[in-house]
Amino acid sequence: MLKLGALAAFIAFGSNSVAVAQDFKLPQPSPTQTISQDFSLSNISVTYSRPSAKGRKIFGDLVPYGQVWRTGANASTKIKFGETVTLNGQVVPAGEYALYTIPEKNEWTFILSRNLTWWGSIGYKDAEDVVRFKAKPEKLPFMVETFTIAFGNQKPNSMDVSLVWADLAVSFTVKTEIDSKIMASIDAAMAGEKKPYFQAAAYYYEAGKDLNKALTWVNEAAKAQPNAYWIEHLKAKIQLKLGDKKGAITTAQSSMQKAEAQQNPDYIALNKKLIAEAGK
Repeated sequence: MLKLGALAAFIAFGSNSVAVAQDFKLPQPSPTQTISQDFSLSNISVTYSRPSAKGRKIFGDLVPYGQVWRTGANASTKIKFGETVTLNGQVVPAGEYALYTIPEKNEWTFILSRNLTWWGSIGYKDAEDVVRFKAKPEKLPFMVETFTIAFGNQKPNSMDVSLVWADLAVSFTVKTEIDSKIMASIDAAMAGEKKPYFQAAAYYYEAGKDLNKALTWVNEAAKAQPNAYWIEHLKAKIQLKLGDKKGAITTAQSSMQKAEAQQNPDYIALNKKLIAEAGK
């Protein structure tokens, strides 16, 4: 009985030790981050691990020149596109890819691989490449301790993806064709019962389309929402772009009065600026 009791105690202690071990956690030396950005008519996301310099020389040493790099730490970096894009001019279908790089002193090679399963660059095969393209690194006037991937310079149909670490930054540009898609959507919506007059007018204004059609649509939107100062402000911008300075001033003054009544200082300022511009 004593032997059985000792065995039971040992099993209980061992089980408890395992439970404690499973609960034990330390900070990751290269923590994982996922960044996501609405882009064009869909989304782009990147999942990667972020090593820190810790006083080490990075490029040309810790990350050797001329060798495939996982572009981070741990598992390979993953990048996902919600629609077909071009990366520095190379067409890439919608989907998720492993992002590898080959750093060189004066030029980097970016690689998108269809294989998402490899740990880091171990097992990487160029036969599984979807696309390769080049980019030039830039020296930074300061040090960045932790490897960072960031989105920037965003426009409706393009944005930059930047890799920054130590004293170096290298970027590539993502582009997509959206004008034909949006125009088709506007045509389809305008044929329906609920017509998006304001949204359609705003796109026509921003994209430099038919401004007379945009003015017709914004007038319809203003009829449906007579107190909407933001709609009148758009109308004033369209009028100004058409060369109707007098009309733009009158519309902006009306928009400003409504913005004042509804206590929106942003549109008060925007209308003041437009009136000043139209008055030149």
